[in-house]
Amino acid sequence: MDDLYIGLMSGTSIDGVDAALIDLSKQQFKLIGTLYQAYPNSIKQTLSNIIQGKQSALADQAKLDNELAILNANAVNALLKDTRVAPSKITAIGYHGQTIFHQPDGDHPNSLQLGDANVLVAKTGITVVADFRRMDMAVGGQGAPLVPAFHQFLFQNNTQTKSKNIAILNIGGIANLTILPADNTQAITGFDTGPGNCLLDEWIQLEKDQAFDKHGAWASQGQLNKHLLEALLDDNYFSKKPPKSTGREYFHLSWLREKCKQKDIDLTAIPAQDVQSTLASLSAITIARAIAEHAPGTQQVFVCGGGAHNQFLLELLQAQLGEISLATTTALGLDPDWVEASAFGWLAQQRLTKRPANIPSVTGASKLVLLGAIYQE
Repeated sequence: MDDLYIGLMSGTSIDGVDAALIDLSKQQFKLIGTLYQAYPNSIKQTLSNIIQGKQSALADQAKLDNELAILNANAVNALLKDTRVAPSKITAIGYHGQTIFHQPDGDHPNSLQLGDANVLVAKTGITVVADFRRMDMAVGGQGAPLVPAFHQFLFQNNTQTKSKNIAILNIGGIANLTILPADNTQAITGFDTGPGNCLLDEWIQLEKDQAFDKHGAWASQGQLNKHLLEALLDDNYFSKKPPKSTGREYFHLSWLREKCKQKDIDLTAIPAQDVQSTLASLSAITIARAIAEHAPGTQQVFVCGGGAHNQFLLELLQAQLGEISLATTTALGLDPDWVEASAFGWLAQQRLTKRPANIPSVTGASKLVLLGAIYQE
């Protein structure tokens, strides 16, 4: 009998919902169908304002909580229609929700995701597992990244990666790494390296009114501004030791402007495409430095997430990595666009079968715990 799950992921790119229908029968993995549901511009703008700490009434957040749930439910129902699978055949939905606040350090660590799981249950008729991050945080973890356990399940013993030290690099709004050692007895590590696409997306949105820089074409037209790059690299996050995680509430255009202010750089005097090119170099350099420092034996890096389509960024990254080979997760049998959504379907299965899915060596949690809360009619 099939063991079907749907994973829903809305990441730090805040562009929409990735939905993946997966079959996890007999502890194997098969991708059955996928669907992408873009956010309306009004939702993207509201989310951006909330995440960057701009004024937002509690009523507006409550409305968005409901709107996001309805949008996710529509995505689920459309995916089931496309694949001709009845809702009754789905064991559960793994539902990440949309992060609006992530603060893993300090006296009151927390991570907040919008998108009411109760509404998702009511509008799909399917059991939902949601709120994956906060139990890990309750036992001292960062609550992120959570996908390394799925990366281990799917990629560590792949025929192409067996007996090799590899890294899985997800480039979303924020970039995060999973370090999978060749020796299965060694601890897996992983962390957020810093900006992935977030600054690139915000800058091109501001300057050219485009949602993203397709293939990195605009950035490739610019020149690296070394003074600006040095200013941006001078941030404590990059030198902080793992476990660590971050988000758009930290890395955004106000951060860029503040760095320029600190170093007496007139951002308006730099050609816009040069800024874009420099931001791409920032992402590539911080990723490569993180690998060199925390996984020096890495032989191969496999990229997933939206950044896998940014050819210019990947070229910059390969130049920084040197002899380490770079490819997308397509080489491992899974399209880079659907790795994270698939991971949350798998995490739902882990919760329902009562298997801990956090990795303390990644998040810094004090122990293994079950992740996610179960919502049912």
